[in-house]
Amino acid sequence: MERKILKFLQKWKNDLIRKPLLIYGPKQIGKTFCVLDFGSKNYKNVVYFNCDYNPSLLELFKKEKSPDKIILNLSLMSKETILKEDTLLVFDNLNELEIIKGIKLLGSERREYHIILITSRRENLIEFKGEELQFKGMSEMDFEEYLWAHNEHQLAALIRESYERHRTCPFHKVALDYFYEYLKTGGLPEVILALKEGYDEVHIDAIKQKTLDAYQKEIALNKTLIDMSRGIEVLRSVPEQLKKENKKFQYGLMGYGKRAKEYETAIQYLVNNQIVYRSYKIQTVKSPLSSCREKESFKLYLTDDGLLYSMLHLSMKNLLTDEKIKETLYENHIAKTLVEAGYALYYYQSEGKAEVNFVIQNRMGEVIPIEIATRSMSKAKSLSIFMKKFTVKNAYRITENNFSTKKEVRYLPIYAVFCLNDMKI
Repeated sequence: MERKILKFLQKWKNDLIRKPLLIYGPKQIGKTFCVLDFGSKNYKNVVYFNCDYNPSLLELFKKEKSPDKIILNLSLMSKETILKEDTLLVFDNLNELEIIKGIKLLGSERREYHIILITSRRENLIEFKGEELQFKGMSEMDFEEYLWAHNEHQLAALIRESYERHRTCPFHKVALDYFYEYLKTGGLPEVILALKEGYDEVHIDAIKQKTLDAYQKEIALNKTLIDMSRGIEVLRSVPEQLKKENKKFQYGLMGYGKRAKEYETAIQYLVNNQIVYRSYKIQTVKSPLSSCREKESFKLYLTDDGLLYSMLHLSMKNLLTDEKIKETLYENHIAKTLVEAGYALYYYQSEGKAEVNFVIQNRMGEVIPIEIATRSMSKAKSLSIFMKKFTVKNAYRITENNFSTKKEVRYLPIYAVFCLNDMKI
């Protein structure tokens, strides 16, 4: 299946000052598959190392400090010839700092070697940082990639064209129907492939459960035993938190007597490793928005819509007929799409009842409110009050209707949220 990251990898390969590339992102999103697929199509050979529980590889990087000897030993270990400029070296499940030190050595002194590193633990980037490496985040398939997987390249292009030219989409109903299916499957490549091949609901749910199990295994890597169990509690609580009218995370929903200070470390671990995304409440607006956040008031979202769909035990009938359920899934979709586009998440809530679902700040420093408006969730007054109070010139309202513009507010259909990025917004 076609992925956007492949264009980035091609550009990286041709870069004259290419550095070893570290790709990070949640488990089960296709990182390894994409890298190996790219390697098979662009190199004479690919040499793959799984760093997870690989003591011989770790010992090599601890012992050898000579780039030439490192390459020689890697060749002997893999029983493959490592060719300058024509072999892709892949180090998967990378968590060891000692291996990174050796890779940095190769990157600084031997740029004729093409090296890609893969990790699912974003918090490792703090230890792995350095000018010798290049970093690239990756997420599950977005709705545009989902359309590509169904050979709907033309529909995806029409959606982008409608967004860029402020025109209605001629196939609005078709796009909306595809989007409902996307909310059900989510963006996990294995789930999408199973759907295309005609597997039943039971099989698809089993794949999603495997992903949830992988997330819980990731949580088990937390250094503190009590935070492992707390992290799993939080993850399992997110769907019920999002179903509430007030989606602010409430510790009491996990059980009587639960307190914020007991769970902050576990929640931060989940956020750091892209297992959940966090949106902070703001009551005022000034630049940067991070200076306005209320650390005790926040919402949590899941990184995949399909996982939320399954954890809520939904059916397509629920999705199409229950407006509250639909709004819950829409809000999660917008949150994850914005985070994956590089935005920090905030939501506005006044002392009264006025609330704007999302407030983001682009690279130019412009503050942009984004509001969800469905049949049972029309909050035009909240958005208007926000724009007037904070002198905001541009805003977005996400609806089930076609593209349109009214005064300073652009109306986007929910399926077009993937168009919102720093290049376009």
